[in-house]
Amino acid sequence: MRFTCEKSMLVQGLNIAGRTVASKSTLTAIEGILCKAGLGLNLTGYNMETAITYQIEADVADPGECILPAKLFGDIVRRLPEGPVTVVVDGDYKVSIRAGYASFTISAESAEDYPDLPDVNEGKAIRIPQSALKELISGTIFAVSENQGRPIHTGVKFEVTDDSVSAIAVDGFRLARRTWHAEENIGRQLSFVVPAAGLKEVEKILTDADEDAAFTLGTKHILYQIGNATLVCRLLEGEFLDWRRVVPQNCPIKLVANVGDLASSVDRVGLIVSEKYKSPIRCVFSSQVLLMRTATTIGAAEDRCAIAGDGKELEIGFNVRYLAEALRVIPTEEVTLELTNGLSPIVLTPVDDKVDYAYMILPVRIKNS
Repeated sequence: MRFTCEKSMLVQGLNIAGRTVASKSTLTAIEGILCKAGLGLNLTGYNMETAITYQIEADVADPGECILPAKLFGDIVRRLPEGPVTVVVDGDYKVSIRAGYASFTISAESAEDYPDLPDVNEGKAIRIPQSALKELISGTIFAVSENQGRPIHTGVKFEVTDDSVSAIAVDGFRLARRTWHAEENIGRQLSFVVPAAGLKEVEKILTDADEDAAFTLGTKHILYQIGNATLVCRLLEGEFLDWRRVVPQNCPIKLVANVGDLASSVDRVGLIVSEKYKSPIRCVFSSQVLLMRTATTIGAAEDRCAIAGDGKELEIGFNVRYLAEALRVIPTEEVTLELTNGLSPIVLTPVDDKVDYAYMILPVRIKNS
């Protein structure tokens, strides 16, 4: 095998495909990166759960494939001088790497030892702007569960209808939903759950561009195509929460707040709270003002935030981190706060109906003052 390509492109490919190279495994082959030279150069990392293949332009003089030591090969390439890099692999899997006056010789392994990647050829690909898919993921993934006792909730559920794609995450204490509405009919009805680990890699590859990404659903895997990158991920199986049933409807108290102002107040009051010194944030919704305060063994904090509407002196407690994380991903300047009573969840929804999201947070019981 012999190919030549630009160092910058090779580094980019190694950075992306290398994210799913297994760090430690009983199958040593997946601790390396699969290199295939043919019509261009394909680099693949696979940890038996998620695989990323990245294609780069290369001048291939002699097609072939091998498994390169991921860390060593990556470290060498990143330190090479700028310009073209030539890689030659002989019949004994000795690898020669040259760029400028620099040269290295390392050992590779036969590609026959690399496991086959999951084959996802079924169904029609669904196309969605990269920026929209990135917003769906970033707007929900923070709310997935870390409880391995319910593995289905450690992923994000996607629901595809004729005209929309929704992402939903739950962890037993909160719920996050974002929906993208398509301009053209999608013509599909799908429902599947993608592990958070795989989606985090998808999110890193996505850009804010309007160029399309595509995903294809298989029986047990999903395939994402994003620019020069292809990611295949195993789906989660099980019964996901009936999220529509748990989100309160027609809440009697509806208030409007500026997202930036509310987030700043929550962050300030939250300085007193930590993993070691936990305490809920106590919220009192009055007419035109929200009073927030908390106290732990290290101190106390209080702040006020202007709101539009009358909260009727409703007092309710929340986990400060849950509230802060939801506010960080709200894409609008103003948000509607929907409340029922001190024991019911708060639901954050957009004032502007052009954006479709909902964040629900369960209350924390608070002691009377």
